[in-house]
Amino acid sequence: MQSKIFERGVIFASMLVFVFSSLPSVSMAATLEELLIEKGVITREELQQIKAEEAVNSAKEEQRIQAEVEQEVDAKVAEKLESDFPVKASWGKKGFRLETRDGNWATNLQWRAQMRYSYPFNGDPRTISQFNANESSNFELRRVRMKIGGHGYRPWIKYYFEVDLQPSRDVDDSSTASSSRLIDWRITLDKYKWAALRVGQWKINYNRERVDSSGRQQFVERSIVNRQFTVDRQVGALLMGRVLPGTYADFRYYAGVFNGKGRSVNNPTDDMMWMGRFQWNFLGRDLKWKQSDTKYHEKPAGSLSFAAASVIGPCTRWSSSGCGNLSGFASPATAGNRQFKVEQMQQGAAFKWRGFSLQEEFHWKTIVDRVNNTRTHMTGSYAQAGYFFHNLVSIVPAPLELAFRYAFVDEPNGNDISVTNTRQEFTTALNWFFAGHNNKLTLDFSYLTLKDRLVNQRVSDERVRFQWDVSF
Repeated sequence: MQSKIFERGVIFASMLVFVFSSLPSVSMAATLEELLIEKGVITREELQQIKAEEAVNSAKEEQRIQAEVEQEVDAKVAEKLESDFPVKASWGKKGFRLETRDGNWATNLQWRAQMRYSYPFNGDPRTISQFNANESSNFELRRVRMKIGGHGYRPWIKYYFEVDLQPSRDVDDSSTASSSRLIDWRITLDKYKWAALRVGQWKINYNRERVDSSGRQQFVERSIVNRQFTVDRQVGALLMGRVLPGTYADFRYYAGVFNGKGRSVNNPTDDMMWMGRFQWNFLGRDLKWKQSDTKYHEKPAGSLSFAAASVIGPCTRWSSSGCGNLSGFASPATAGNRQFKVEQMQQGAAFKWRGFSLQEEFHWKTIVDRVNNTRTHMTGSYAQAGYFFHNLVSIVPAPLELAFRYAFVDEPNGNDISVTNTRQEFTTALNWFFAGHNNKLTLDFSYLTLKDRLVNQRVSDERVRFQWDVSF
């Protein structure tokens, strides 16, 4: 039927063309249409259908032309905004980014959440009573943070702030225990790579495990070594740089002076914390402060480091909460401002190549109690390695990493600091990376031991943790 209509439509159009070419005017069109219907060349219904199809085609053509015009106008407007508007927005590994087109101003905004489940305890037990405590099954918002960083005036004038919302607390804590706190604030003058100056408050560059962000870890949490030996966040100034990059003599240096009293604490005396770190990049390639070889280093990269720190004050340990004390030592609230002299050193190494990562640290620490005339020595170490086995066995999923860590701490007994206890950690972890460290799942299993030499007793326990760490 449609083919027949088409044929008649062609005949009808041909006759119209012939008639119009023979007449001086098109005013006879209606009469001709009636004549063709009368002669049976085409029916009235077929004529109406042809006219309807012509109207539809004409409307479609008009819409197509209008859409092309609108698309061209939108492209020109977008091009004009792109070239003339002073600020542009984007998203990357550091979150949302606003920057000026001259490159002198930029701000990155990122939100991060770390959601964790732990059983049968959520920390590292350090005493026999903690090992024997009642089991707990716990969901926890371990870290919820907002990060703001970028540069201003010039690309080499960099700034960074980090706010910890600290949502979790124990049942017997006050609500202030889960209040927000500013943990990082710093400005870095980074015009020359061989000499940069940083001022403010941050995790000072003493050892890799602590400086590695908790969101860039290979395991759910740092090793048992961290609590005893970290110097954590301090307020002060640091000179740092990289020299002879790309050669076998490639090295980084860090030299700083700080209040030494931890996060957000003023120094009541003229005793400062002094810190220095030397890092040799023995293959001529630098390693960023992050764990796991998620970037798959085609060429091997490694570092060997040594660092030392010294301070006189009321603190025998530091954490994100600030100045604190190790078990068996007076708390900062009761200790004198110059009671303890703390001296510590560390040796560290790191290596990455084709999905394999390795890092280790060895720590020494001496605490001199200048009031009670005691000298206490501590040592500790960890070593960890991880590998993406997909690079070896193709059936293993590419985002999956297997890792293992061993750590030990020789530390003073909390009841008698002249006696040394030994703790050990054996931890295996599975990581699944959705978007590198910005979105990952971690499951780890730990076997923890304690040898209490004061009572000559050895205890042990297992722990399992599961965590989702995501940044937006």
